[in-house]
Amino acid sequence: MIDAASFFAAKLAYETDASDVYAAQRAGQDLVLLDVRSHEAWRQGRITGARHLPYREIPSRAPEELAGVTEVVVYCWSPGCNAGTKAAAILAGLGIGVREMIGGYEYWVREGQPTENDEGPLPRTFDPQVMVVTSDTSPVS
Repeated sequence: MIDAASFFAAKLAYETDASDVYAAQRAGQDLVLLDVRSHEAWRQGRITGARHLPYREIPSRAPEELAGVTEVVVYCWSPGCNAGTKAAAILAGLGIGVREMIGGYEYWVREGQPTENDEGPLPRTFDPQVMVVTSDTSPVS
């Protein structure tokens, strides 16, 4: 039987969250943020700087499109969407290092992180249910 400390350490090795991904981007860490939602969802809005590869297309496209990539962070719509988990399982099976961003696009948007669509940047908003906004409008999680 696995103990709690081992379980949670293993879990954290394969997942991350929107705040940590944004901090990693700002720090210049070399990671690929991969939106695994549908083409329609991608056109509606996505995380600035993300690549797009719907999870159903990963088996045929990932070997070429992710060649040489050392770390991938996948995301889908929300905590209720399991496309990110499906994508992570497929990518891991292909031998690609992967973590899932829990909360998905929904939590990224709720935290006021940068998003865009085909027309350009989308307005940033901060959800008081997940963020505290200071007087200088900087979000604090």
